[in-house]
Amino acid sequence: MKKFYSIVVICILVGCKKDIPKPIPVAKKKVPEIILTDERKVEIDTATISTFKSETLKEFYIASENQTVWGNLKKRKFVLSQLENSSNLGLEPEDYKTSQLKKFESKIGKLNDKDLATYDILLTYNFEKYLSHLYKGKLDPKKIYSNWDLDEKTFDVNNVLIKAFNRDKLDSIVENIQPKTQTYKELLKALEIINTFPDDDIKTIESADKIVLKDTNPALINIKKRLLYWNDMTGKDSLTKIYDQKTFESVKRFQERHGLAADGVIGAGTISALNYSKESRKKQIIANLERWRWYPSELAENYFIINIPDYSLNVVENQDTTLVRNVVVGTIKRRTPIITSFLKTVVFNPTWTVPPTILKEDVVPAMKRNRSYLAKKNITIYDTSGNEVDPVKWNENKPNNYRYVQSPGYNNSLGLMKILFPNHHSVYLHDTNHRNIFGRNNRSMSSGCVRVENPLELAQHILDVDGNWPQDRIDTIIASKKTMSFKITKKYALYQWYWTAWSKKNQLLFRADIYNLDSDLYAQLRN
Repeated sequence: MKKFYSIVVICILVGCKKDIPKPIPVAKKKVPEIILTDERKVEIDTATISTFKSETLKEFYIASENQTVWGNLKKRKFVLSQLENSSNLGLEPEDYKTSQLKKFESKIGKLNDKDLATYDILLTYNFEKYLSHLYKGKLDPKKIYSNWDLDEKTFDVNNVLIKAFNRDKLDSIVENIQPKTQTYKELLKALEIINTFPDDDIKTIESADKIVLKDTNPALINIKKRLLYWNDMTGKDSLTKIYDQKTFESVKRFQERHGLAADGVIGAGTISALNYSKESRKKQIIANLERWRWYPSELAENYFIINIPDYSLNVVENQDTTLVRNVVVGTIKRRTPIITSFLKTVVFNPTWTVPPTILKEDVVPAMKRNRSYLAKKNITIYDTSGNEVDPVKWNENKPNNYRYVQSPGYNNSLGLMKILFPNHHSVYLHDTNHRNIFGRNNRSMSSGCVRVENPLELAQHILDVDGNWPQDRIDTIIASKKTMSFKITKKYALYQWYWTAWSKKNQLLFRADIYNLDSDLYAQLRN
């Protein structure tokens, strides 16, 4: 009997062991099978495919059982026309070997099997590259910028391409994979508009002095030529050296298009904008197109979008712009980072802890000159144990051993409110104690955070979902001078981005490239 029980136990144990489930491998997304026609096709040597070092290319031809696929003239012509006209989308045709492909096509009937296979591979490889560039850009922003927080865009190019190929709908694929955002469409329109302008040969405008209405200045001749060229001035002009009323109105139109103070005064900023050539502006548009391909292809239902060089914040809800605010952004040394995130919390009466960069560059030098510097700003020093430190006993040789906190109030550096959102840069949106700066033209003045005009109205707008946030409730909180935090219940995305060109109503619009990103990006695109 004991022997019998032993056998039963062994059987149970063995049975349990067999029933232990094995880890299920993650299935790789299957590439659709390519439907081939009866047109001429040849076998492809897999060694030739391997020379391209492209997994997507290899998978593409596995789906066709390593046979050529571009036997259909209509499909071939479509791919060739797309690559040849890629410049209309801000791309470079020779990045896709357009000249080489056209040579193959010109002698298609005379190609031997090996050359036909090579042509087929080149068509696929370059069309896949083109589609990838359209969807997520030619360059990887993570390899260019250390302070850009953008989610990586993934693209299953084979799945998209083969489905369109099989359904004979290649003509829709290019439009479908491009960003759907309005600014991207406006940039494509801007490229179309600028291509209508003739080549320009207007000399550089040089003027050390400001030019105001009724002034006489020889620089006005070339200024008028520029205004006529860009259609800010219409009709014929005598091109005199006199700053007349017609030119004055034209200058204001030009200034408005470029985000300058539209006061008609021709100063350094206006001269600088006037001196941009057609080619320079076209490069700027192309750089911005690339940047917009890095951003999400579609935007959330409700969102804040900040254009850093435009110093603007727009609140968009259900495709309707509900609020517009002027903002202040970081200086070129303390740049506002590019971020895609979501709004989380509103904090009223915030304290402000001095960040390391400001401590090093501003506070420490000031404290060494005057120990009462922080007290005047209502900033308290704390040691590592949280004890308050007398400024007289502050150790200037070990400034990082302390925490520096400014009390809440109207004159707090963050003002009366801040909005928090997850990010790796310790930045947020906030009020400011310098409330007179929003009328300035150049508002690249902060230490990286974005300062917002009329922030309490903005806070009420995003908190008051159910009518529980009347103005007097916010007034009471502010009057208490107590720090209070409130969760934002309505879901808002935050897009804190950078673009310096677009179009509106067939007009080209530009902004100063405050972080000097455009020309460098264009140069990398053309390398």
